[in-house]
Amino acid sequence: MSRKPRVVSPEEERLWQRIAGGAKPLEKKQPKKIPHEFPKKRPRPEKREIFEIPDFRVGEKAATSLAAMPDASRTTIRMDQRKFTRMKRGKTAPDARLDLHGKTASEGRAALVSFLFNAYQEGHRTVLVITGKGRERSDAGPIPQRPGILRQQLPQWVSSTPLNQIVLQCTEAHPRHGGSGAFYVYLARRR
Repeated sequence: MSRKPRVVSPEEERLWQRIAGGAKPLEKKQPKKIPHEFPKKRPRPEKREIFEIPDFRVGEKAATSLAAMPDASRTTIRMDQRKFTRMKRGKTAPDARLDLHGKTASEGRAALVSFLFNAYQEGHRTVLVITGKGRERSDAGPIPQRPGILRQQLPQWVSSTPLNQIVLQCTEAHPRHGGSGAFYVYLARRR
């Protein structure tokens, strides 16, 4: 059994209007605006590759990363194929050379940047940068050190700013010009 809804009489309506008309609000607040559209969800970042560090014991020598070593067979050639082939065979002499032996990493990078920009301004296209192979330390010590820090860092330096604007390619030199202890750096044409 359901009840019928009660209907308000005209006299009750007038009484309510008289009471409600004299009422004052306690605080004047603006009504909250409810957005009609909900904000879009942020896209979740892609899962990153997890880098695992191999086990290491005090006194062992750390293995050098092959990914940091340049390899001409893996890189695409960004310069003249004929000149690249002649240079890799040791048939052509570089236009200029820089020897970084005995320099620290920060000194070596500063010298490299200065040398490459000067060579670019002079119109040289192929330069030889001698880093040295690095030496194996006889005393391993408790902290492992990478041999040949300049040799490992040079490909990264030339592929980052500001050198990536003028450097086309960096490859290991022919044994006649220093082999694995030197690099050919191919510069873009001067504009």
